[in-house]
Amino acid sequence: MEDRRGQSSPLGGGLPIPIGKAGGGIGGLILIVVLALLFGGNITGGGSSGPFDTGGVDEPVPQPSSGVQSSGGPAKDNAFEFAKFVSQDTQDMWTQVFQQAGKTYTRAPVVTFTSGTMSGCGPASGQTGPFYCPADHKVYLDLSFFQELSRRFGAPGDFAAAYVIAHEIGHHVQSELGIENAIRQKQQEDPGNANVYSVQLELQADCFAGVWGKSTAERGLLDPGDIDEGLKAAAAVGDDRLGARSREQWTHGSSELRVQWFRTGYDSGNPADCDTSKVQI
Repeated sequence: MEDRRGQSSPLGGGLPIPIGKAGGGIGGLILIVVLALLFGGNITGGGSSGPFDTGGVDEPVPQPSSGVQSSGGPAKDNAFEFAKFVSQDTQDMWTQVFQQAGKTYTRAPVVTFTSGTMSGCGPASGQTGPFYCPADHKVYLDLSFFQELSRRFGAPGDFAAAYVIAHEIGHHVQSELGIENAIRQKQQEDPGNANVYSVQLELQADCFAGVWGKSTAERGLLDPGDIDEGLKAAAAVGDDRLGARSREQWTHGSSELRVQWFRTGYDSGNPADCDTSKVQI
């Protein structure tokens, strides 16, 4: 964790260009081969354990022991501790998945900030929302977004926030597998379908978030209603719900598709079932 809360916003303002958020897709056969080799079976059993449901992100969450890199930000608060727990637990699961496949998973640093910060993809403002930057392989979280998720998008609850974090970690998994790089090339070769590939990439990250959700259920960390919170969050951030007027403007997929693929990952618990390369918008 890199705690940058309280730091001044970067000069110049503007928004980053997070490739994993706005551009990308699934490289068809490349993805199928990679997933088949890497994710042969259900991986939801075992893993680290710990309390997940906190009764609200404003409640304290016991944490696994690990270092936190502080950059002069304010003292840790409960929202930060919650984000820290989810980030670590999600990456603990992916570390185990990769180990079972004889691979090494490099953990993504998770940066928390307020107002704005600088990323490898450019300056980020508080309006950017959570994003993954493939240029520096970091996840960026403005913790105030989770209040927006509840108030503006009507998706309250701990698991709604956890879904968003797990989705961004899912983009890092795609980067680790080489999928993200393959997609950039595919978009360059087929620019007319760039948005289709972007939607496919986002839906796979939703599916990966669902796989992590399944792992929490297997470990008894969910309460009744938690998965409904995640599904509601997935629906709330569909392109159709966010005001995209045409499918040509879609980058993340419809509410229906986002719910469908989160549910696919959750029901299966197997990342190999997260092949969205056939999805059309």
